[in-house]
Amino acid sequence: MRHRKKGRQLGRQTKHRWALFRSLVTSLLEHERIETTEAKAKEVRGFTDRMITLGKEGTLPARRQALAFIRSKDVVSKLFSDVAPRFKDRPGGYTRMVKTRRRIGDAAKLVAIELVARPETVPAKKQSSAASTSTSPAA
Repeated sequence: MRHRKKGRQLGRQTKHRWALFRSLVTSLLEHERIETTEAKAKEVRGFTDRMITLGKEGTLPARRQALAFIRSKDVVSKLFSDVAPRFKDRPGGYTRMVKTRRRIGDAAKLVAIELVARPETVPAKKQSSAASTSTSPAA
């Protein structure tokens, strides 16, 4: 019986499961959007939120804690310099899950987990609307 045991086992041994979580969080922070199964995404969002909170803290001990979990130094520097400042006014809830499709082989529910504030989605719309208004009066 698994009474009062939190978290999903995902059919893996403990070390394999932790390696999976670390890899998924690293990929999510690097690419800012990944597609995975619903169960994995639900587990990973807590770890991702903790890493972004460490990035918002910005101290050397916080950076070392992030380096202990995230697999790439480049991703940690991106987290502290680029990702965390975008969420400075947000108290939590840094990720969203969007249901995408069912996987062909086993019909598993797939979701896209992404950061709420992504740089290519927000400024691109503002720039295109500003560019269209600036070109319309001139034409």
